Amino acid sequence: MFMKYKSNNNVIYSCKYHVVFCPKYRRPVLVDGVDDRLKELIKETCDQLNVEIIEMEIMPDHVHLLMEVDPQYGIHKAVKRIKCYSSRVLRQEFPWLKSRIPTLWTNSYFVSTVGGAPLSVIKQYIEDQKNV
Repeated sequence: MFMKYKSNNNVIYSCKYHVVFCPKYRRPVLVDGVDDRLKELIKETCDQLNVEIIEMEIMPDHVHLLMEVDPQYGIHKAVKRIKCYSSRVLRQEFPWLKSRIPTLWTNSYFVSTVGGAPLSVIKQYIEDQKNV
């Protein structure tokens, strides 16, 4: 088994991250079409940032992403852009979100580099979230 690497002209890298973030107060608001629209917005943002989404699952009260991010851009900037853009658009398109919570996302998130466990195990874990 060989590793696949990416290049940005300066750096050759393989930086994969498991990211989890939640709505404010962990409210289960990612339902009734919000989840589908959120997937579209995350894909759109990641395409603009040249971030590869390996796996994504939207649960009612949290989001799982497995993604590869250019180390010169950084995981923090990528997550910040995803949360900022998706919050703005979702709150415009689904006004009921404004009445449920003061902001869509919490300020915090979980991130872990994927290296200790095989990528297939992490991917399977994210895919199985809805079946738990």
